[in-house]
Amino acid sequence: MSDTTPYIPPKVWTWDAENGGEWAKINRPIAGPTHEATLPRGKHPLQLYSMGTPNGQKITIALEELLAAGEPGAEYDAHLIRISQGDQFSSGFVAVNPNSKIPALFDTTTGSRVFESGAILLYLAEKFGRFLPKDPAARTEALNWLFWLQGSAPYLGGGFGHFYAYAPEKFEYPINRFTMEVKRQMDVLDRELAEHRYLGGDDYTIADIATWPWYGNLVLGQAYGAAEFLDAPSYTHLNRWAKEIEQRPAVQRGRRVNRTWGEPSEQLHERHDASDFELKTQDKVGADGAG
Repeated sequence: MSDTTPYIPPKVWTWDAENGGEWAKINRPIAGPTHEATLPRGKHPLQLYSMGTPNGQKITIALEELLAAGEPGAEYDAHLIRISQGDQFSSGFVAVNPNSKIPALFDTTTGSRVFESGAILLYLAEKFGRFLPKDPAARTEALNWLFWLQGSAPYLGGGFGHFYAYAPEKFEYPINRFTMEVKRQMDVLDRELAEHRYLGGDDYTIADIATWPWYGNLVLGQAYGAAEFLDAPSYTHLNRWAKEIEQRPAVQRGRRVNRTWGEPSEQLHERHDASDFELKTQDKVGADGAG
Protein backbone atom coordinates (compact mmCIF):
# COMPACT_ATOMS: atom_id res chain seq x y z
CA MET A 1 0.00 0.00 0.00
CA SER A 2 1.11 3.54 -0.68
CA ASP A 3 1.53 6.03 2.15
CA THR A 4 0.72 8.92 -0.17
CA THR A 5 -2.73 10.43 -0.11
CA PRO A 6 -4.16 10.39 -3.63
CA TYR A 7 -4.91 13.76 -5.16
CA ILE A 8 -8.59 14.41 -5.75
CA PRO A 9 -9.20 17.39 -8.06
CA PRO A 10 -11.57 20.02 -6.65
CA LYS A 11 -14.77 20.89 -8.45
CA VAL A 12 -13.26 24.25 -9.45
CA TRP A 13 -9.51 24.71 -9.73
CA THR A 14 -7.90 27.67 -7.96
CA TRP A 15 -4.41 29.02 -8.50
CA ASP A 16 -1.80 28.31 -5.83
CA ALA A 17 1.02 30.70 -6.73
CA GLU A 18 3.47 28.88 -4.44
CA ASN A 19 2.99 25.47 -6.01
CA GLY A 20 5.12 24.42 -8.97
CA GLY A 21 8.80 24.58 -8.11
CA GLU A 22 11.40 27.08 -9.26
CA TRP A 23 9.38 28.29 -12.27
CA ALA A 24 6.12 28.77 -10.35
CA LYS A 25 6.58 32.51 -10.09
CA ILE A 26 6.64 32.97 -13.88
CA ASN A 27 3.53 30.91 -14.60
CA ARG A 28 0.05 32.24 -14.06
CA PRO A 29 -3.41 31.43 -15.43
CA ILE A 30 -4.07 34.88 -16.89
CA ALA A 31 -2.61 36.87 -19.77
CA GLY A 32 -1.64 40.52 -20.10
CA PRO A 33 1.12 42.68 -18.61
CA THR A 34 2.04 42.88 -14.95
CA HIS A 35 4.03 46.11 -15.25
CA GLU A 36 4.80 48.96 -17.60
CA ALA A 37 8.13 48.86 -19.43
CA THR A 38 9.24 49.91 -22.90
CA LEU A 39 11.30 47.47 -24.92
CA PRO A 40 14.74 48.65 -26.03
CA ARG A 41 15.31 49.26 -29.73
CA GLY A 42 18.66 48.77 -31.46
CA LYS A 43 20.08 49.92 -34.78
CA HIS A 44 19.39 46.90 -36.98
CA PRO A 45 16.33 45.98 -39.07
CA LEU A 46 15.46 43.00 -36.88
CA GLN A 47 14.85 43.36 -33.16
CA LEU A 48 14.84 40.09 -31.24
CA TYR A 49 13.60 39.82 -27.66
CA SER A 50 14.61 36.48 -26.27
CA MET A 51 16.64 34.24 -23.99
CA GLY A 52 18.98 31.39 -24.91
CA THR A 53 16.56 28.55 -24.20
CA PRO A 54 16.04 25.97 -26.97
CA ASN A 55 13.23 28.08 -28.46
CA GLY A 56 15.42 31.16 -28.29
CA GLN A 57 18.37 29.35 -29.87
CA LYS A 58 16.26 28.49 -32.90
CA ILE A 59 16.06 32.15 -33.91
CA THR A 60 19.60 33.26 -33.12
CA ILE A 61 20.97 30.25 -35.00
CA ALA A 62 18.74 31.07 -37.97
CA LEU A 63 19.85 34.70 -37.99
CA GLU A 64 23.52 33.75 -37.76
CA GLU A 65 23.03 31.24 -40.59
CA LEU A 66 21.42 33.94 -42.74
CA LEU A 67 24.31 36.31 -42.08
CA ALA A 68 26.80 33.55 -42.88
CA ALA A 69 24.91 32.95 -46.14
CA GLY A 70 25.50 36.57 -47.16
CA GLU A 71 22.25 38.25 -46.14
CA PRO A 72 23.19 41.65 -44.63
CA GLY A 73 19.51 42.44 -44.07
CA ALA A 74 19.48 39.75 -41.41
CA GLU A 75 21.57 41.90 -39.05
CA TYR A 76 19.86 41.97 -35.71
CA ASP A 77 19.85 43.22 -32.16
CA ALA A 78 19.22 40.48 -29.60
CA HIS A 79 17.84 41.93 -26.38
CA LEU A 80 17.84 39.73 -23.29
CA ILE A 81 14.46 38.91 -21.75
CA ARG A 82 15.09 37.41 -18.32
CA ILE A 83 12.10 35.14 -18.00
CA SER A 84 12.91 34.20 -14.41
CA GLN A 85 12.49 37.88 -13.53
CA GLY A 86 9.22 38.30 -15.41
CA ASP A 87 10.50 40.53 -18.23
CA GLN A 88 8.10 38.75 -20.59
CA PHE A 89 5.16 40.25 -18.70
CA SER A 90 6.10 43.87 -19.38
CA SER A 91 3.67 45.98 -21.39
CA GLY A 92 6.28 46.36 -24.13
CA PHE A 93 6.84 42.63 -24.51
CA VAL A 94 3.14 41.79 -24.38
CA ALA A 95 2.61 44.25 -27.25
CA VAL A 96 5.00 42.14 -29.36
CA ASN A 97 3.80 38.79 -28.07
CA PRO A 98 0.45 38.69 -26.25
CA ASN A 99 1.30 35.14 -25.12
CA SER A 100 4.27 36.41 -23.04
CA LYS A 101 6.68 33.74 -24.28
CA ILE A 102 10.10 34.14 -25.83
CA PRO A 103 11.21 34.56 -28.55
CA ALA A 104 9.53 37.55 -30.15
CA LEU A 105 10.70 39.47 -33.20
CA PHE A 106 9.95 42.96 -34.48
CA ASP A 107 10.87 43.79 -38.09
CA THR A 108 11.42 47.54 -38.34
CA THR A 109 11.41 47.42 -42.15
CA THR A 110 7.81 46.16 -42.29
CA GLY A 111 6.45 47.05 -38.87
CA SER A 112 5.57 43.39 -38.36
CA ARG A 113 5.60 41.66 -35.01
CA VAL A 114 6.29 37.92 -35.21
CA PHE A 115 5.82 35.55 -32.30
CA GLU A 116 6.05 31.79 -31.85
CA SER A 117 9.43 30.37 -32.81
CA GLY A 118 8.12 28.33 -35.75
CA ALA A 119 6.38 31.38 -37.20
CA ILE A 120 9.57 33.42 -36.83
CA LEU A 121 11.62 30.77 -38.63
CA LEU A 122 9.11 30.63 -41.46
CA TYR A 123 8.99 34.44 -41.65
CA LEU A 124 12.78 34.68 -41.92
CA ALA A 125 13.01 31.85 -44.46
CA GLU A 126 10.42 33.50 -46.70
CA LYS A 127 11.79 37.02 -46.21
CA PHE A 128 15.28 36.02 -47.34
CA GLY A 129 14.53 33.03 -49.55
CA ARG A 130 16.88 30.78 -47.59
CA PHE A 131 16.72 27.48 -45.72
CA LEU A 132 13.36 26.47 -47.17
CA PRO A 133 13.22 24.60 -50.50
CA LYS A 134 11.54 26.24 -53.49
CA ASP A 135 10.30 22.94 -54.91
CA PRO A 136 6.73 22.45 -53.58
CA ALA A 137 7.20 18.82 -52.57
CA ALA A 138 10.52 19.48 -50.80
CA ARG A 139 9.09 22.60 -49.14
CA THR A 140 6.13 20.62 -47.85
CA GLU A 141 8.41 17.96 -46.41
CA ALA A 142 10.54 20.56 -44.62
CA LEU A 143 7.39 22.16 -43.20
CA ASN A 144 6.14 18.74 -42.10
CA TRP A 145 9.20 18.44 -39.87
CA LEU A 146 9.05 22.04 -38.68
CA PHE A 147 5.48 21.58 -37.49
CA TRP A 148 6.32 18.13 -36.11
CA LEU A 149 8.91 19.81 -33.88
CA GLN A 150 6.52 22.56 -32.81
CA GLY A 151 4.08 19.91 -31.64
CA SER A 152 6.68 17.54 -30.17
CA ALA A 153 8.99 19.86 -28.22
CA PRO A 154 6.43 20.60 -25.47
CA TYR A 155 6.54 16.90 -24.53
CA LEU A 156 10.32 17.18 -24.19
CA GLY A 157 10.49 20.56 -22.43
CA GLY A 158 7.23 21.09 -20.61
CA GLY A 159 6.68 17.40 -19.98
CA PHE A 160 9.84 15.34 -19.63
CA GLY A 161 12.19 18.20 -18.75
CA HIS A 162 9.84 19.59 -16.15
CA PHE A 163 9.14 16.36 -14.29
CA TYR A 164 12.64 14.86 -14.68
CA ALA A 165 14.71 17.97 -13.92
CA TYR A 166 12.66 20.84 -12.48
CA ALA A 167 9.64 19.60 -10.53
CA PRO A 168 9.98 20.04 -6.75
CA GLU A 169 9.41 16.29 -6.28
CA LYS A 170 10.07 13.25 -8.46
CA PHE A 171 7.01 11.20 -9.39
CA GLU A 172 7.26 7.93 -11.28
CA TYR A 173 4.09 8.17 -13.34
CA PRO A 174 4.71 11.52 -15.13
CA ILE A 175 8.42 10.75 -15.65
CA ASN A 176 7.56 7.39 -17.19
CA ARG A 177 4.76 8.90 -19.27
CA PHE A 178 6.90 11.62 -20.79
CA THR A 179 10.02 9.46 -21.11
CA MET A 180 7.99 7.03 -23.21
CA GLU A 181 6.92 9.82 -25.55
CA VAL A 182 10.36 11.45 -25.78
CA LYS A 183 12.00 8.12 -26.65
CA ARG A 184 9.35 7.51 -29.29
CA GLN A 185 10.11 10.93 -30.77
CA MET A 186 13.85 10.21 -30.72
CA ASP A 187 13.13 6.99 -32.61
CA VAL A 188 11.05 8.92 -35.16
CA LEU A 189 14.01 11.23 -35.76
CA ASP A 190 16.54 8.39 -35.81
CA ARG A 191 14.58 6.52 -38.47
CA GLU A 192 14.20 9.63 -40.62
CA LEU A 193 17.89 10.47 -40.34
CA ALA A 194 18.85 6.93 -41.30
CA GLU A 195 17.35 7.73 -44.71
CA HIS A 196 18.34 11.38 -45.12
CA ARG A 197 21.23 13.63 -44.16
CA TYR A 198 18.84 16.24 -42.78
CA LEU A 199 15.19 16.26 -41.76
CA GLY A 200 13.10 15.75 -44.85
CA GLY A 201 15.94 15.48 -47.35
CA ASP A 202 19.50 16.35 -48.22
CA ASP A 203 19.24 20.11 -47.62
CA TYR A 204 19.72 21.89 -44.30
CA THR A 205 16.51 23.80 -43.58
CA ILE A 206 14.58 25.60 -40.87
CA ALA A 207 13.31 22.15 -39.82
CA ASP A 208 16.84 21.25 -38.70
CA ILE A 209 17.36 24.69 -37.17
CA ALA A 210 14.17 24.27 -35.14
CA THR A 211 14.87 20.71 -34.01
CA TRP A 212 18.55 20.82 -33.15
CA PRO A 213 18.31 23.06 -30.03
CA TRP A 214 15.89 20.55 -28.55
CA TYR A 215 16.86 17.06 -29.68
CA GLY A 216 20.42 17.81 -30.74
CA ASN A 217 21.27 19.28 -27.37
CA LEU A 218 19.45 16.39 -25.69
CA VAL A 219 21.43 13.56 -27.30
CA LEU A 220 24.70 15.48 -26.95
CA GLY A 221 24.18 15.57 -23.18
CA GLN A 222 23.45 19.30 -22.98
CA ALA A 223 19.85 19.21 -21.78
CA TYR A 224 18.41 18.10 -18.42
CA GLY A 225 21.42 15.84 -17.68
CA ALA A 226 19.31 13.09 -19.20
CA ALA A 227 21.39 11.56 -22.01
CA GLU A 228 22.29 8.46 -20.01
CA PHE A 229 18.78 8.05 -18.63
CA LEU A 230 17.36 8.14 -22.16
CA ASP A 231 20.12 5.90 -23.59
CA ALA A 232 20.81 8.69 -26.08
CA PRO A 233 23.96 7.11 -27.62
CA SER A 234 21.85 4.26 -29.00
CA TYR A 235 20.17 6.63 -31.46
CA THR A 236 23.02 6.41 -33.96
CA HIS A 237 21.64 8.49 -36.82
CA LEU A 238 20.23 11.17 -34.54
CA ASN A 239 23.68 11.51 -32.94
CA ARG A 240 25.37 11.76 -36.35
CA TRP A 241 23.02 14.59 -37.34
CA ALA A 242 23.37 16.36 -33.98
CA LYS A 243 27.18 16.30 -34.11
CA GLU A 244 27.28 17.51 -37.71
CA ILE A 245 25.06 20.50 -37.02
CA GLU A 246 26.95 21.30 -33.81
CA GLN A 247 30.07 21.92 -35.92
CA ARG A 248 28.48 24.67 -38.01
CA PRO A 249 30.03 28.05 -37.05
CA ALA A 250 26.67 29.83 -37.18
CA VAL A 251 25.22 27.29 -34.77
CA GLN A 252 28.14 27.77 -32.40
CA ARG A 253 27.55 31.52 -32.47
CA GLY A 254 23.77 31.43 -32.29
CA ARG A 255 23.61 29.14 -29.29
CA ARG A 256 25.66 31.66 -27.24
CA VAL A 257 23.32 34.61 -27.80
CA ASN A 258 21.08 35.62 -24.85
CA ARG A 259 22.57 32.76 -22.84
CA THR A 260 22.93 33.45 -19.10
CA TRP A 261 24.29 30.15 -17.77
CA GLY A 262 27.24 27.83 -18.37
CA GLU A 263 30.82 28.81 -19.10
CA PRO A 264 31.27 32.61 -19.24
CA SER A 265 32.87 32.31 -22.69
CA GLU A 266 29.64 30.70 -23.92
CA GLN A 267 27.43 33.54 -22.68
CA LEU A 268 26.70 36.56 -24.87
CA HIS A 269 23.89 38.22 -22.94
CA GLU A 270 23.04 40.64 -25.74
CA ARG A 271 24.16 40.77 -29.35
CA HIS A 272 24.22 44.06 -31.26
CA ASP A 273 27.21 43.56 -33.56
CA ALA A 274 29.16 40.64 -34.99
CA SER A 275 32.19 41.76 -32.98
CA ASP A 276 30.30 41.10 -29.75
CA PHE A 277 31.21 37.41 -30.01
CA GLU A 278 34.85 38.37 -29.59
CA LEU A 279 34.50 41.33 -27.26
CA LYS A 280 31.42 41.00 -25.07
CA THR A 281 31.03 37.43 -23.86
CA GLN A 282 30.88 37.18 -20.08
CA ASP A 283 34.49 36.08 -19.74
CA LYS A 284 35.40 39.45 -21.35
CA VAL A 285 32.96 41.76 -19.57
CA GLY A 286 32.88 40.03 -16.19
CA ALA A 287 30.27 38.09 -14.29
CA ASP A 288 28.33 41.23 -13.40
CA GLY A 289 28.49 42.75 -16.88
CA ALA A 290 25.31 43.56 -18.76
CA GLY A 291 26.59 41.77 -21.86
